[in-house]
Amino acid sequence: MTDENKVQIIIGLVEPIKIISSTDSKTYLARIDTGALRSSIDKKIAQEFKLGPVIREVIVKNAQGKSKRPVVKVNIEMAKQNFDGEFTIADRSHMKFPILIGRDILNKGFLIDATKGFEGENNESSSN
Repeated sequence: MTDENKVQIIIGLVEPIKIISSTDSKTYLARIDTGALRSSIDKKIAQEFKLGPVIREVIVKNAQGKSKRPVVKVNIEMAKQNFDGEFTIADRSHMKFPILIGRDILNKGFLIDATKGFEGENNESSSN
């Protein structure tokens, strides 16, 4: 099997994600969601970083029904790994986290540990 030697990176349910553009970078907290097929970014962040061009549009199904969303490539850093990811642009202003990381990015070698906190979080755990 060729994936045997693939490095697995352990992340938690919330991770800091750095959005990187040619002129700026900024870190946001992102929700890790194994139930989401695609990753999503808030439209205000997309506007702030002038993300684009739109590479395609996709139909997204969620609790509110179906909607058509633009998809853009975004250079991000997550768990000290830098890569381009594809994100749908959505209004996430009503959500706790402005970025959602779905399986399209998680399948790049990330494993989720629900007990793992993120850097800067006070995460006390027992040593048992």
